[in-house]
Amino acid sequence: MKSIQVKELQARFALEVLAGADRLDRRIEKARAYRPGLEFTGYFDFFPQEHVQVLGKKEITYLHRLTDEERNHHIGNIVKYHPPCFVVTSGQSGLKYLTKYCEQEGIPLLRTKEPTSAFLSMLDAFLLKALAQEIAIHGVCMNVSGIGVLLRGKSGVGKSETAHTLIRKGHRLVADDIVVLKKLSAQTLLGSHNEKTKEFLALRSVGLVNVVRLYGRGAFQDETRITLDIELTKWRDNELNNELELEEKTVEYMGVRIPHIEIQLQPGRDVAGLIEAAANSWYLKQQGYSAAEEFMKRLEQ
Repeated sequence: MKSIQVKELQARFALEVLAGADRLDRRIEKARAYRPGLEFTGYFDFFPQEHVQVLGKKEITYLHRLTDEERNHHIGNIVKYHPPCFVVTSGQSGLKYLTKYCEQEGIPLLRTKEPTSAFLSMLDAFLLKALAQEIAIHGVCMNVSGIGVLLRGKSGVGKSETAHTLIRKGHRLVADDIVVLKKLSAQTLLGSHNEKTKEFLALRSVGLVNVVRLYGRGAFQDETRITLDIELTKWRDNELNNELELEEKTVEYMGVRIPHIEIQLQPGRDVAGLIEAAANSWYLKQQGYSAAEEFMKRLEQ
């Protein structure tokens, strides 16, 4: 199971450390934060203790209103489950009682000035990406007119050269050679690089080039949602390619299915242009329009 250390969370959001500074190596394995509420009243039947615990104004105000005995009892009941860490939002103060228990149990207590709702949104997004299931595949990832495209094919088929042509047309490189795919949900696949190859494109006979240095900041982006899988293959004579197929072909990565098409290569074919057409056609289908369906209707009429 993937995990990150609390210190990565602390560094990412510049959180103030109030307690447990020597325990920032504790591991976080769950992708969503939790706001304890019923737990302060003693109800723990469904307490997700493995999650980051976020204490907003509602929780802290409730604790402030309790007597010392009640407060110590309720906080003691929660810290004994040893969640990865506590984060207090909105820069709230008066937390000596909370600091005491976190120090005793070795649980990091962190604080941010961000409002609760805004921080929760940022925190969940960060944890979702950081802890997402991922795989690395051989290919090229591009953002074509705002649409994430995964280019695959055998080594030497022309993936990087095609990516270079797309970049010169104004589209953006995400990753070359090694594409990291992250599963954010049952329907969402994110494509990114592995940091080492960031901004680099390997062109046969030319060598390694930095697309940002060559073509500017707009030639690259860190990640994109993968919505189309395109396989580049060598041309095969006498093979029927039926452009009127209404049933969409798909490919699966980590259980996420995305549309798949195959483009056969032949000297003189505008492969980059075909990829642009495929991406724009996919977009139109999302808007409810299919050229093949319209053509079949015309034939029927």
